[in-house]
Amino acid sequence: MPVCSAVPVELAASERHRLKKMAYGHKTPHQARQRATIVLLAARGRGNARIAAETRLHVDTVRRWRGRFAAGRMPALADRKRSGRPPTFTTLQIAEVKALACQLPFQWKFTTTDLDDLLARLDRHTLTDRQEESSTALAA
Repeated sequence: MPVCSAVPVELAASERHRLKKMAYGHKTPHQARQRATIVLLAARGRGNARIAAETRLHVDTVRRWRGRFAAGRMPALADRKRSGRPPTFTTLQIAEVKALACQLPFQWKFTTTDLDDLLARLDRHTLTDRQEESSTALAA
């Protein structure tokens, strides 16, 4: 059974500087801090098992981020796009609802009939959007 060797990591001065800022920055998100620490320790020549023990992470996690950095450098440390259901509402629709919610109630001038009409329109709008999405999915 072949033994896997750790991917060697060498850093440029600018990369080392950015990674140190990420690893020791107080406002850096936790995952970014872990990734930067893994790469810095790998650049010092440490093995995956030792890095995993020092950072209290799984060896597979260390191997993944070390390999991604070696393949794609700094941009590879960012989160990848996740799969899943696409957003139901567009960013414009979300912004309009937030703007409406931030207005004072006396500025709305809605009656209950207006609200019922608004809800009916919203239902029709979401139904037509879903029908369009399903028809384009079937066409593809």
